[in-house]
Order: sequence, then structure tokens, then C-alpha cells
Amino acid sequence: MITDLQDVLSTNVKGMKRSAIRELLKYLGTPGLISFSGGFPSPVTFPTVDLKEIMIKVMDTEAAQALQYGATEGDNLLRTQLVERYNSQGIDMKLENLIITTASQQALDLIAKIFIDRGDSVFVGLPSYLGGLSAFNSYGAKMIGIPMDDEGEDPEFMENELKKLAAIGKKPKFIYLIPDFQNPAGVTMTEKRRKEILALAHKYDVLIIEDSPYRELRYEGKTQKTMYELDGTGHVIMLGTFSKIFCPGFRIGWVAAHPDVLDKIVVAKQATDLCTPPFTQRIAARYLEKGLLDPKIEDIRKLYSTKQKGFLKALDKYMPEEITWTKPEGGLFMMANAPEYMDTGALLMDCIKEQKVAYVAGTSFFCDGGGKNTMRLNFSYETLEKNDEGVKRLGDFFKSHLTKK
Repeated sequence: MITDLQDVLSTNVKGMKRSAIRELLKYLGTPGLISFSGGFPSPVTFPTVDLKEIMIKVMDTEAAQALQYGATEGDNLLRTQLVERYNSQGIDMKLENLIITTASQQALDLIAKIFIDRGDSVFVGLPSYLGGLSAFNSYGAKMIGIPMDDEGEDPEFMENELKKLAAIGKKPKFIYLIPDFQNPAGVTMTEKRRKEILALAHKYDVLIIEDSPYRELRYEGKTQKTMYELDGTGHVIMLGTFSKIFCPGFRIGWVAAHPDVLDKIVVAKQATDLCTPPFTQRIAARYLEKGLLDPKIEDIRKLYSTKQKGFLKALDKYMPEEITWTKPEGGLFMMANAPEYMDTGALLMDCIKEQKVAYVAGTSFFCDGGGKNTMRLNFSYETLEKNDEGVKRLGDFFKSHLTKK
């Protein structure tokens, strides 16, 4: 090994940090541990029987294509299925507007790669998705946090930040948003708020990255139009994924955007992995072609709706009144707030050791280092019974630590 590894590392990699969530996965094998930490779908939702049948057929009839290199833009059959699906939902989409990526995390990395130079400003929510923050941070972005309320990011605060940058001849490279069932807060942005932020993007000529992994997992309330749909000017780049509604192990995501943007993403992807695996793409395409996805999503909604309601009921029953939480209408997550004197990061290992319950400390989601008294809770992975027992343990833990300032 060389004498000084740090001396040869790039500036980009020196700024990278391990994912707090991935680090917690090390503890999943702990006997008796109940985990509210990951964003894992429930394994019972995986369509194993249908996939086994499709895989065999693909190997019997399409192996030469499925096992070969594929186009960087993605399998045309899968792209066509996705475009038609968007059109059936009233969202205008053409084949030239959509490419496949190796899940949406790759899309975030590629977007950061093509837009961000070190020191460039990027707007993100306070809080925001850890994977997005990590991708932007790795390319040296200066992240400006936009506070949120129960309608989404604050447009007045956002415009003040836009004016500050405009005064020195600059603007953010993009505004990163998760409008539906935001990770980690669980908040859904109202249509009014979406339109207000779009108006700012048009006024100041700024791109919006609309990350949309949970949109179809709505359990109550009214579906909101996507920002991509409301825009119509090419200012919005929308990201989608099969990770939460199909199979995360397939690592299939996509980007919908203006063709000029997609061209740059394709060039960047060719330097990364050449193409997303054609095998999993073709299986997914045949699954969609058979009309199996929408019934599967409906089954997932029913399961997660029951889990969400049970989780909220357990929080009401077991948590001390000093702890509050968001009440999402869908998705996989909610965010809890402890008294300001508490540090959920410092308490996490004690919670794992004392109660065998894991959560994600909120600081991971705040670009400004805030959120020390918050935590993200996932309700999709564990069973109904384990969710109830886990919340009870969590409540007991925080009751015992409330006075320990």
C-alpha cells in the first residue's frame, strides 16, 4: 500500500461520507432488532411467481438480446411501456423524453455530474433525501436549505435566496424537490405550492429536479399533478423508479426531461456503466406488457395503508406527548420530532442496545447540520405486529430519556 492514500485521493472523494442509513443496515441481523431505519419495501410484495415465469420465457426466447450489451438510453420496449403509462395518466410524454438509469440514485449522481461544479449553489429542502444530498455533496455543491411546512418548501424563503444570488449575478444550478410523500418528512406539496415554485423557476430560469419514487403509493387524500405535468416548458427533470413499487433489486429507474438534457445524461452514463442491465429491463418490460404492474401496486397500497394507519395508531398510544410526528398520506416514511434538547443521533446506539429498535437520526437529512432532535421512521418493511411492538419500545426508550438533558 502507498504511504499516503489521502495525498492521491480526489477532492470529490474527500468530501464523500458513508450513508448513515447503509451503516445502520449492519445491525439488521441483530437477533430481535426491529428496524424503522431503511426504506425497504416489504418482501411479501415481490411478485416472485410471475417473475419466475417471465424470466424463464425471456431466457427461452430472448436470451441473445437480454444477455447482451444494450443501448445507453435503455430497452426500447421498457421505455415505450413507461411512456404509454405516463400518457394514460394524463402526463404528456414521448420516447425522446425518457431514458432508463440504474435506479434513481444513479440519475441523481449523473445530474450532479453534468450540472455541478465545485461551489455551485443547489436548493434542497430542510430536510431532504440523504441520497440526493450525498450525490450533490460529492461534486462540491453548496447546498442552500429551504424550510418546509405542511404544504412543502417555502416559496417566499426560496425567492429571497434567489434574489440574493441574482444580486451577485448567480443562480442555483437547480432546485431539488420530492413533492409526493417527501423523504424523510412524508409531506406532500400542494398543487398551489407546486405552481408557486414553478413560477419562481420560470421567473429566474432555474431547473427543477422532481424526484418521484413514491407518487403511486397514496393511501388517502387527492393525487396531485406532477410538477413535470404542470410545467410544460422543459424546466422540470422528473425521476422515477421501480424500487418502491416493483423490485428494488432490479435497480431500474428513469429520467424524464427535455431531449437536450437527456443527451448530456446519456453521455455521462456512458462513462459510468454503459447501460443499465438489459436482462432486468426486459423482464420488467414483459411484466408491464402483461398488465401486471397496476394490480400489484394496488395490492401494495392496501398493505402499506394498513401499516401506515397501524403505525400512526401505535404512535398515539405509546409515544410520550413531548414527541410529535408528521402524518403522511402515502409513501414509506414519517418524521418524528423530540424536544430540542434531545440529540437523536447521540441516542441511537443506546436505543439499539436497550430496546433493539433502529431509526435514522434526522441530521442526515439536513444540509445545514440541523434536525438533531428529529428522526425518520419507516413503516413499510416490518410486519404489523413488529411495527406495533417497535413503536412501544421506542416510546419506552424516549420516556426514559426525556428528563436526561
